[in-house]
Amino acid sequence: MVRRVSILGATGSIGQNTIDLIRRAPLDYDVVALTGAGNIGQLARDAIELKADIAVTARDDLLDDLRAALKGSGVQVAAGATAICEAAARPADWIMSAIVGAAGLAPGLAALRHGTTLALANKESLVCAGALMLETAQTHGARILPVDSEHSAIFQALIGEDAAAVERIIITASGGAFRDWPLEKLAEATLAQASSHPNWDMGQRITIDSASMFNKAMEVIETHEFFAIQPDQIEVLVHPQSMIHALVGFHDGALMAHVGPADMRHAIGFALHYPQRRHLPVERLDLAAIGQFEFRTPDERRWPALRLARETIAAGGMTGTVFNAAKETALDGFIAGRVGFTAMADVVAQTLEDKTASDGLIGATMTLDNVLRVDHLARKAAKAAIDKRAG
Repeated sequence: MVRRVSILGATGSIGQNTIDLIRRAPLDYDVVALTGAGNIGQLARDAIELKADIAVTARDDLLDDLRAALKGSGVQVAAGATAICEAAARPADWIMSAIVGAAGLAPGLAALRHGTTLALANKESLVCAGALMLETAQTHGARILPVDSEHSAIFQALIGEDAAAVERIIITASGGAFRDWPLEKLAEATLAQASSHPNWDMGQRITIDSASMFNKAMEVIETHEFFAIQPDQIEVLVHPQSMIHALVGFHDGALMAHVGPADMRHAIGFALHYPQRRHLPVERLDLAAIGQFEFRTPDERRWPALRLARETIAAGGMTGTVFNAAKETALDGFIAGRVGFTAMADVVAQTLEDKTASDGLIGATMTLDNVLRVDHLARKAAKAAIDKRAG
């Protein structure tokens, strides 16, 4: 049966890997919507090749460019945040949520309200509004399938298991570009150095987040939200080979590990074909050639983001919204050269302590409007912290 699919964030790394899998079986899919931001050429080429019903750019100023690129193709065009939410709300059997950042929250909720299956690669949605996402899915009979490699691994390890028997969950981290750097050198890390990952081929922002371990900190919060497990049951291990993506430990002492290559097409393909397992064009591991797997306990002096994630979970409410907004703003500051690499964690910590970052809304009812309000206030507070540091 042909499945109707949409890809939100089609021009990014996750979106392009999703398209790669769809391209290999084009008769199995009817592409409804593709969305992107500034890469109009890629968005238009994919929309034409996949015969999408509509292509949407998040940038209003690029509407004319997209319209020109798709002239005569029969593909509808639109632009802006509202148009992306409308595209997400179009009837589809399966929707990939791969928009980067908090901008992915509203489209993800729009998709869930139509009872679809949402393949969630946008970790910010669960960090900012996990309770709202899960409640919306339950209310409308929708399903959320995790696409982060770690959470896909946990999900797969739990199939057929009693969740009450889970004792701990271990998620692994590569350690990023600076896992072997002397601590005293981290403050001097450059943008180019932080943008190079030793194992994964990802976008710049997530690669930097990997180096600072903010990406893993987000995943700790995600694990707590999605799997309803307490923070003291969540462990992080540095695993330089990036082949064991997560382990689930049970009360009888058993550990179920998910092992696979560092290729996002596995997690994407699992979500795309679920509940079936189909052939995927990924590397088959030669364990004898690999020889051994290495694990290390992460040093929170090197990666304070992990401590901040646990503090965020403990605080509850919409503190995750503050955490994410401050993290994104601090990352913008690092990319712009306004704060140093290690100062990003200081900005996040300061924003979490700043009462103006939430205006008393932390414990309020979690609605989209309240989440967006806290997000706005937290970004404002984080920018003020950056301005103070930058002089």
